[in-house]
Amino acid sequence: MRRITICMLLLGAPAAAPLPSNRAMAEPAPRVIEIKAKKFEFSPNQITPKKGEAVTLELTSLDRVHGFFQRALGIDGDIEPGKVNRITLTPTQSGSYQVICDHYCGYGHGNMNMTINVE
Repeated sequence: MRRITICMLLLGAPAAAPLPSNRAMAEPAPRVIEIKAKKFEFSPNQITPKKGEAVTLELTSLDRVHGFFQRALGIDGDIEPGKVNRITLTPTQSGSYQVICDHYCGYGHGNMNMTINVE
């Protein structure tokens, strides 16, 4: 019985696709939304994230400590002057949610709110 050895040269054969790196497989970074607080307003006073979209709210105060509270979205944070206060959320339900300042900041405090409209 004769042995036959077959050698194949793969010159010109297409290369295998590279495996994705850990970075490519990771979740995309959350979208960043900047929100400024001052007596008696948030700016912008309305934001619109998508349902299931991770967003990071970067909150800054221009004058004093304010609160940032919305029960249904699980938000309860403080906005301290001179600091960037970050809250990351991923809304799971569509709807319109009112955020309030829950730290008394003066006569117009009751009107200090903003809306998160989740599409």
